[in-house]
Amino acid sequence: MYRIRFHGRGGQGTKTASRMLGTAFFLAGYQVQDAPRYGAERRGAPIFAYVRAAKEAIHERGVIREPNLVVVADDSLVPVPAAGVLQGATARSVMLISSSESAATWRDRLNFPGTVLTLPAEASEQAELCFVGAACTGAAARLLGVIPRAILEAAVREELSALGEDIIRRNLEQALAAFDCMEPHAGSVNEGVAFSVADAKAPDWIDLPVDESDAAAAAIHASATSVEVRTGLWRVLRPVIDYDRCNRCWWVCSEFCPDSAIKVDADGRPEIDYDHCKGCMICVAQCPPHAIAAVPEQEFSEKTP
Repeated sequence: MYRIRFHGRGGQGTKTASRMLGTAFFLAGYQVQDAPRYGAERRGAPIFAYVRAAKEAIHERGVIREPNLVVVADDSLVPVPAAGVLQGATARSVMLISSSESAATWRDRLNFPGTVLTLPAEASEQAELCFVGAACTGAAARLLGVIPRAILEAAVREELSALGEDIIRRNLEQALAAFDCMEPHAGSVNEGVAFSVADAKAPDWIDLPVDESDAAAAAIHASATSVEVRTGLWRVLRPVIDYDRCNRCWWVCSEFCPDSAIKVDADGRPEIDYDHCKGCMICVAQCPPHAIAAVPEQEFSEKTP
């Protein structure tokens, strides 16, 4: 079974790269799994995606812990522990890094036990980061040695069919250029051995001391005690009412306050409960006469005797 792991950042097409490679495997007659995994769904956040491919049914599930091929679309991820680029890599693994640095430089930096290759910047077109994923897909396909050029092209077209001919063309240019660039290393990735559940390694556990319940349990046990939580301590900005401008409309600021931290007295005068106002500033935005100002908490403290 081939086990491939892609590492990149949000916006570089890492998820799409795994899908294109998975589709290429499928068109070449393989059983396939491909899926992304990421936390913060935002541009620039580290993500990874994995592809499994085999001629027989695939019974493995979950993340790939011992990859045959690791593809890194952004070399700044290599030293980031949370990205897990080196996780599970062995002497049988091949690592492909999209980088302007040489493979020898990365091999020396990482003391990597397996094979290290780089996809040159001109092949991965790092200036246009949205096409790095396609370049990584093309390079990975050539390193595997079991996906013909024509099938790679068909997979790219299939996965990007909804994006229009211009986007398909530009991605194809990057994928095929990277495929050709990796010609000297074609077939350097070998299939991994089958894993048995019996051989699975136990996870690393951290033993924590057990405290008595009066120390470990919640400090507030009864219901209706949210008043005890001083959410005003979170505040950075303090809403301050200018009563000379206030229209005493009584319902706008109090109605829109998400924490019911604004009460209105019998005369229509709003009062803010600063113990529980967390400083969201919704009242500032909603006040029709703009009678509520946002004052930095530090500035307010300095002015208050």
